[in-house]
Amino acid sequence: MHRLHCFIIALLTSLCAYSQYNVDRLIVNGRSALYYEDYVLAIQHFNRAVNAKPYLYEPWYYRALAKYFLDDFYGAEQDVSAAMDINPYIDSMYELRALCRIRQKKYDEAIADYDHAIALDPSAQNLWFNRMLCLFELKDYERCQEQLDTIITKWSQNSRAYAVRAQIYMLQNDTTAAMKWLDQALEKDPYDAEGWMVRAHVSLARNQWKEAEQQLSQAIKLKPKMVSNYVNRALARLNTNQLRGAMQDYDTAIDIDPENFLAHYNRGLLRIQVGDDNRAIEDFNFILKLEPDNLMAIYNRAILHHKTGNLKAAINDYTKVINQYPNFWTGLHHRADCYRRLGMTRQAELDEFRIFKAQMDKHVGIQPRWTAAQRRLTRKKSEVDMDKYNQIVVADEETVEHEFKYDNPYRGKVQNHHTEGDYQPLYLLSYMPYSNVVNPYTVFVASLDEFNAKLPDKQHLFLSCNPASASQEQNQALMKNVELLSRGIDAARENHTLCQLLLRRAVNHTALQDLDAAANDLTTAIEVDSAFSLAYWQRGVCLSLQAPLMGADAPMMMVRALTDIEKAMALEPENAYLVYDRACIYIQQQQYEKAVADYTTALKLQPALPEALFNRGLALIHLGKTQEGIADLSRAGELGIYGAYSVIKKYR
Repeated sequence: MHRLHCFIIALLTSLCAYSQYNVDRLIVNGRSALYYEDYVLAIQHFNRAVNAKPYLYEPWYYRALAKYFLDDFYGAEQDVSAAMDINPYIDSMYELRALCRIRQKKYDEAIADYDHAIALDPSAQNLWFNRMLCLFELKDYERCQEQLDTIITKWSQNSRAYAVRAQIYMLQNDTTAAMKWLDQALEKDPYDAEGWMVRAHVSLARNQWKEAEQQLSQAIKLKPKMVSNYVNRALARLNTNQLRGAMQDYDTAIDIDPENFLAHYNRGLLRIQVGDDNRAIEDFNFILKLEPDNLMAIYNRAILHHKTGNLKAAINDYTKVINQYPNFWTGLHHRADCYRRLGMTRQAELDEFRIFKAQMDKHVGIQPRWTAAQRRLTRKKSEVDMDKYNQIVVADEETVEHEFKYDNPYRGKVQNHHTEGDYQPLYLLSYMPYSNVVNPYTVFVASLDEFNAKLPDKQHLFLSCNPASASQEQNQALMKNVELLSRGIDAARENHTLCQLLLRRAVNHTALQDLDAAANDLTTAIEVDSAFSLAYWQRGVCLSLQAPLMGADAPMMMVRALTDIEKAMALEPENAYLVYDRACIYIQQQQYEKAVADYTTALKLQPALPEALFNRGLALIHLGKTQEGIADLSRAGELGIYGAYSVIKKYR
């Protein structure tokens, strides 16, 4: 009996330890997925951890992070609140919840969270700055100025604080003080986009169009994804008769934000002026999906339908406007013309009689072209005046978009954390084929082709670079595949079969961000077959992916990754993708000259390898060889890595 009792205690202890190990592994795998921006997979790992041990704060917190980056701000707020109930002493959780609340425009509650976070970490500059921006959004300029006093005293080089103070003075119509603080902001940091944006707003308010265009161009160079900069620069260009440049700005604004009202509306007006009527109709159709009762858009579309011969549609739109404004004589005149052209004489005469009866002596007819003076006329978005139907629309309240700062170690690719620039990642084995906008081909490597020849088609492995994140269904399929492969590994009797199954399971583990399990499988495969080049290769990649999460052990992990890649290279000396991967590891170690040499070798073996061109270009720029780097980036852009063009613009 005593022996049975001891056995039960030992069994329960081992089960508890196994459960703890499983949850720890789930959290590690989830953090890895989070770090590499595979947020759907991260949520699945943290779901399982939360279900197993709901009293741990970490899975709640990390799941909140994943939801935040998927723009589920409400769900993220709920999760981080649950984490804070368990452990209320971590400042980063208050910061995350504050950001979730900011995205929901709950600024008062966000300020309360920043108060708690600052009490826990008074030296965190971004906490002070974001709290000040919340006060700015609430238009509490007095308290905002008090916060700015503290920020500027503590961190005198924070140029954004000077720019915000300048904006407050501008809103209070004190342009002299605004310009003084703007000068200081740009003196502190001439590469501060917000400083240039505020200065451009001053120029726009003073109708200094050329200066505004130059300042907005500088802001766009520094922050190419800020939509309002393109919309405002288009306005400046319209006022300097640069219609083509204005059109390009509206196109870019819509590419970045497909539902931007001002860009669509004003592009529609501009298309009318250049005679592109059918595409102007598309813009106003879009506006009317957003705001079905927007009479100004309805009237502009009516004119376009009228001009393009769609008379019934024009009558419908004119009627909507006339129902709201019965004495809108221009609209009546146009509708009468549509009726006459359709042979509906009685309806036309009724409209004409209404105009005649009012004894209106007003020019009506086709929409006039813009004169230089008319181009300068604008109306506020909320203003409804049918006489201003063809005037460029501006926001009701002109403000500079502020970016709330968030220092988060789990966002972004690993390369961003170790280097200047967004380097392309390593090639690795995957179930997802290589994908490139210009070159959607299957990457060929002799050793992999030989490996796949012994597998059924649906189980083939691919060599891929930055494969797309799997969906929830695909992740579940990968997990089931791990179970099937595990049963096969347990039953394997031949070394060849065992190595094949271990490699395939390791690829599944890699896709599921279980990098430790993947490395263990690959180590076993190498112990069975010391000449298995694919196993060395994949293990080297897994170790390099693990390194950023290893803290002080990261350098040693990178050395091990480099050793594995070099062993694979010794077995496959003509493999361009292995040489490329070694160059990527050199980049992570900041050995740029060695990386450039390897990228050059890889390009000799595979001349159309766009990732090698892109990365070599960035490395050359880092070494001060800007022109050579730009030449590489240009070629990489031609081969499908379109991000190269924004990098070229930055460094040129």
